[in-house]
Amino acid sequence: MPRDGRAGTPSVDPQQLWLSSDQPRRGRKPAYSREAITAAAVALADAEGLEAVTMRAVAARVGAGVMSLYSYAPDKETLLNLMADHVSGELPTTTHVLTGDWRADLKAIAHLQRGLMLRHPWLPAALATRRIPGPNTLAFLEHALAALRPTGLDGAAKLEIFAQLTAFVAGHVAHEAAQAAVSQSPDRAAAEARYLAAVAADGHHPELAEALSAPGRPLTPEATFARFLDRLVGGLDAG
Repeated sequence: MPRDGRAGTPSVDPQQLWLSSDQPRRGRKPAYSREAITAAAVALADAEGLEAVTMRAVAARVGAGVMSLYSYAPDKETLLNLMADHVSGELPTTTHVLTGDWRADLKAIAHLQRGLMLRHPWLPAALATRRIPGPNTLAFLEHALAALRPTGLDGAAKLEIFAQLTAFVAGHVAHEAAQAAVSQSPDRAAAEARYLAAVAADGHHPELAEALSAPGRPLTPEATFARFLDRLVGGLDAG
């Protein structure tokens, strides 16, 4: 029976999800499309967060009865897969030209992923559980694998690198969101700074004291992401 279960609970048949028709298999001629329902779910998540996305809330957005939506997405897990692939369509695959410098290309791909996740802040959480790649996701994966061709690595290693990169970007964007929330509370940020200063001065944490006394680096989100990304990509083995 269809339900609004937690992500990961119901099983999703990849062939049925991605290779079947966009139209429901039973009933009258549909008044909606899977694309329209998915877009409504994405808009809801963008505006109110992933927790706000329920089949009932999405149905209200498109003006449909909740039961009619189950013909398109029988559960929330399916809907999340549709949403993740829908927004992946924003990632360029034909207009983003690869340079042949795999490290530079990999960094560019990471920046594209970060931009996508910043536009859709719910996406890192949605990707935290295993997602079944749809056509848009597969197109971007194909692009990333082409970027890694000059490495000479085997296919399994290239897939691992792409997974590692995506996990890094998702984790970093989630961290950025948490840091942004702290910055919106000056009192909290100041309290945390005073606490760390006190800990560094207590004589029991000399390594931390030395680290905190080091010259500062640019702390803009973009500069911080670029530094972390440089370390990650710089440490990848191409041999």
